[in-house]
Amino acid sequence: MSFKIKPFAELVAMSKEALDTALIPLRVRAAKAKADGEIIKLEEKMISLEAQINTACASKELDFAYITKLIDEYELVERRLGQINKLVASMFPAG
Repeated sequence: MSFKIKPFAELVAMSKEALDTALIPLRVRAAKAKADGEIIKLEEKMISLEAQINTACASKELDFAYITKLIDEYELVERRLGQINKLVASMFPAG
């Protein structure tokens, strides 16, 4: 026999490293899918808030404090969406 069998502990460590390397593309896809899910949640929230703002503005008794609260919430969600989109673009560049 011209090669030497490595110790079992070394073989187990090598196979774990090989497995971790093989799983990298799957982990990247899973992370991207999770980010896409967060983006969808924020977009849904923005649409819901938009409808609430329009409804509040069309009511007989205008509650400006409530309307401005909704607008503040909408702007916060919009800012978070922008942040996540920038983060996703940095972490998962196309190509």
